[in-house]
Amino acid sequence: MILQMTRPVQGGLRQEKQFELIANHIANASTAGFKADILAFDQALKATQVIDFQPGDIKSTGNNLDVAISGKGFFKINTPEGLRYTRDGNFTVNQERVLVTQNGEEVQGDGGPITLQGETEASDNITIDESGEIRVDGASVGRLDIVEFEDLKKMRKGRNNLLVYDGLPGDERQAEQSTVHQGALENANVSAVVEMTKMIQVHRMYEAYQKMIQTFDEIDSKAVLEVGKL
Repeated sequence: MILQMTRPVQGGLRQEKQFELIANHIANASTAGFKADILAFDQALKATQVIDFQPGDIKSTGNNLDVAISGKGFFKINTPEGLRYTRDGNFTVNQERVLVTQNGEEVQGDGGPITLQGETEASDNITIDESGEIRVDGASVGRLDIVEFEDLKKMRKGRNNLLVYDGLPGDERQAEQSTVHQGALENANVSAVVEMTKMIQVHRMYEAYQKMIQTFDEIDSKAVLEVGKL
């Protein structure tokens, strides 16, 4: 009986974890470059969460500072905690005209930070080609440092839609097969509609496990009463 009672409890805990994961997917369905998580459980019910690196669709934005990548590459970002990586190319410039993320962290070029200084301040005069080379008023100011890794299992999520690589620095290599698209962003690889459907299914499963727990609890209470009568 005890073993039978633990199964719905374990099932309910799994559904709770799935619910949290799906809720996060829905919250980030419109976040550029966001990657879904895949949740699995071993026989001891220990949860294992890995990142789904399937690419999202690339959409045109018309903003010259928006950049998308097709291929396995990542943008390289310098943060106070060290180097981070992302597929979110929703960039801007700071007061010093340095290319940064929306949170103000420097986007790395092949020579370090990229300064978009030219004769004019308008972003219309900024072009980025398929290799990631950036030109301002026709003059090259740097090239986006697009990198990739062999073992993506060593990647984990950090803050602000950034990724942390837990392997060796030497594992990083140039993403030669990736293509840069100016004036575009990569959509999240999740669909709000699909995730809402999953959430409904998970909620129903959770309710079913709750009813099973309630039933076992009632059976257990009756058994105690019967023993008391004896």
